[in-house]
Amino acid sequence: MRFSSYCLLAVTPSVGAFVTLSNHQRPATRTASLNAAVTRNENFGKLAGGYLFPEIARIRNAYLEANPEMGDRIISLGIGDTTRPIPPHILSGLVEGAKQLGTTEGYSGYGAEQGQQLLREKIAKVLYNDLIDPSDVFVSDGAKCDIMRVQQMFGPKVVSAVQDPSYPVYVDTSVMMGQTGTQDPETRQYDNIVYMPCTPENGFFPDYASLPRADVVYLCSPNNPTGAAATKEQLTDMVKLCKERGSILVFDAAYAPFIRSKDVPKSIFEIEGAKDVAIEVNSFSKYAGFTGVRLGWTVVPSDLKFSDGSPVRDDFNRVMTTAFNGASNIVQAGGLACLDPEGQQEIDDLIDYYLENAMLLRETMQSVGCTVHGGTDAPYVFVELPESMGGSWDAFTTILEKTQVVTIPGAGFGPGGEGFLRLSAFAPRDAVVEACERLKKAF
Repeated sequence: MRFSSYCLLAVTPSVGAFVTLSNHQRPATRTASLNAAVTRNENFGKLAGGYLFPEIARIRNAYLEANPEMGDRIISLGIGDTTRPIPPHILSGLVEGAKQLGTTEGYSGYGAEQGQQLLREKIAKVLYNDLIDPSDVFVSDGAKCDIMRVQQMFGPKVVSAVQDPSYPVYVDTSVMMGQTGTQDPETRQYDNIVYMPCTPENGFFPDYASLPRADVVYLCSPNNPTGAAATKEQLTDMVKLCKERGSILVFDAAYAPFIRSKDVPKSIFEIEGAKDVAIEVNSFSKYAGFTGVRLGWTVVPSDLKFSDGSPVRDDFNRVMTTAFNGASNIVQAGGLACLDPEGQQEIDDLIDYYLENAMLLRETMQSVGCTVHGGTDAPYVFVELPESMGGSWDAFTTILEKTQVVTIPGAGFGPGGEGFLRLSAFAPRDAVVEACERLKKAF
């Protein structure tokens, strides 16, 4: 039966007939929302705006809605999402892992929350040259998720230090956990976070010694967004300082496979004494194109202790066993394939492809007179913007409207990123080449 917008047909039980209700007889529509009697977590109210990358996507989508004819011209040099297909040997590991679940002999259900033992052993051997113990490896669904798990372990009473600019997750999770005060609208910094300036003048490596002590220090190398890769000397000094101050260093090594320079460590555990002070988070996302597959790991050495002498690893293990059921069995099979000699060669080939993209972006921005950082041991190119382009958000908007190239404004990574633009090398080669031609016209 069709219902007209002008009348409502109702069954009248007393006469069994249809009647028509006039407008003034219609039931009132309830417009007031029903709120739960639960107070909102006040820490979420402190967060300034949306998370960076969904905001970029929202702006891009709004632009396309207003300019639908530009849909085929959009090129993304924004979010660091891989675009190359998963290579054959690594893919075969995923496929075989899925096939095993279809057999009586190969089926497996819940596994160890810390990860399959063989995978933990291969991570320790292949990626760390046995510098770490397999029992210190916790396999997960990615470094970003593990950063939040680390925060849950530390709780609300710690003071964190972050690079400025830095990957937004460190700051946002600190706010969510209740470690911070509110954000100063002028400085755009949160109270009770130690911001460590990273500038061209200090090589984008923080001078932690000149800043107040923090309980937890977050350090990313190769860095997102600046592309700077810390030297062995710099990391040795940082480990020594953390040990002197009693700080725990959380080292984000998600971009380690991009390192080509000999004096740049791929792991914090290449530094003597790091096991006493450091946690390392890492991921197969950029290694093998696993951004959608989801597989990572965190190393928490048994030597690392809280002030009361209790092992940090035990508390992280409790977080994992309570709030995580372990990474997918299929995905872990793919991780094992990544660590085979054939998988390692495929990863090297992928990394070379993206580093060649980064070189093209570097050369393009240098050719138009910009000062450029990163892009050698990292997939990100950090561009100093000319004053004529205004702030980094202005430059982002101008480039999007003029060239239909999506970038990331440096200010999105913290106040220290103002005046910079981040370009990602994770696009297909033909898109990078086309983007370079368009960018030349925009500067």
